[in-house]
Amino acid sequence: MDSKEKERKALNQLLQGEQMAVETFNIFISKVKDNETKKIFQEVQKQHRKNIFRLADYIQNLGGQPDENIGLKGIMADYKLNNQLNDKDNLYIIEKAIEGETKGINMAEKVLRGKLDDKSRKLAGDILHQDRMSLSKLQSLI
Repeated sequence: MDSKEKERKALNQLLQGEQMAVETFNIFISKVKDNETKKIFQEVQKQHRKNIFRLADYIQNLGGQPDENIGLKGIMADYKLNNQLNDKDNLYIIEKAIEGETKGINMAEKVLRGKLDDKSRKLAGDILHQDRMSLSKLQSLI
């Protein structure tokens, strides 16, 4: 596997994480009862959507194909989360959102530690920064 292919693979992992975040926030938004919390969740979800577009375009410009499928693992995680959140209060849902965002940040940090060229590293770093800002928004809800 050449270096460009390794970069595309790493960036596709980041892309899948962002896609899982969008799907997960669909669940959070549908379950939360407070409009202010819902608004913050929607803002965070919009940021993840922007990250998806940036990553997909960049992967295509590298000559790759964006992997836009969250896979069976993602589908099962969404199913489990959807069931876990039934009849839960806003605080529990916010805590789950913070937990998920933190996992996404950890994954993005792992991608950043990989072998990326400067341009790919900058993109991954920008996305990591946006995810950290989203985490701060979520933490402000507690």
